[in-house]
Amino acid sequence: MYVNEAHMKNVLIIEDEREIADLLEIHLKDLDCRVSKASDGQKGLQSAQRNQYDLVVLDLMLPKVDGLEVCRKLRTEKRYTPILMLTAKSEELDKVLGLETGADDYLTKPFSIREFIARVKAIFRRAEAMSVLSAQEVGTTEIKCGDLVIDREKRKVTLAAKKIELTPKEFDLLVTFATHPGRAYTREELLNTVWGYQFDGYDHTVNSHINRLRMKIEKNITQPRYIRTVWGVGYRFSEQEELTKP
Repeated sequence: MYVNEAHMKNVLIIEDEREIADLLEIHLKDLDCRVSKASDGQKGLQSAQRNQYDLVVLDLMLPKVDGLEVCRKLRTEKRYTPILMLTAKSEELDKVLGLETGADDYLTKPFSIREFIARVKAIFRRAEAMSVLSAQEVGTTEIKCGDLVIDREKRKVTLAAKKIELTPKEFDLLVTFATHPGRAYTREELLNTVWGYQFDGYDHTVNSHINRLRMKIEKNITQPRYIRTVWGVGYRFSEQEELTKP
């Protein structure tokens, strides 16, 4: 079977359980991915910093350097690489820590290969969509919404000149809203647009990210200025004239 190497994705698996790493490699290669592997956090971090990858599959519990620290250090790099975090722990705290540190998504072990592949495809689709959007809007990397300024190229957000720290998904969610002010999104639309996959029962993912985003950018979360609830539908971003009102 002919494979167009120009369209192949480069994926790094940082996983110390060899059987899991080998299994993921097999299925990623079925997606026409070039796969590299590292068995500890130190080697994985070095590989991710030296090479360009379309995705890093990162285990949370690793020898030498743990997954959270690898994620933190990768997020200080200028080049943005999507991260799918794997964790054997099911506690909500570990998931939140991973997302706050900068992971784009996470899977809790044991997980099905079907769901793993769905998440990987979703990350690739999202990255390609953002790339197309950036290419279409060259020269308009900065979005200004009242006191809120979003720099898409630097993935930086400031509110009244103060930097706001957002997770990758919070940033993508905010950009989706800000580039379509006034449009009402259902939770399902946001899930498909920002996360890129369709699964029943994931509405809580959207709700929790909206709540956390509001806590970071809204002065009063009970009377949000930027992200407004559209009852019976979902959410929308304020239009410019609404933001200029006192």
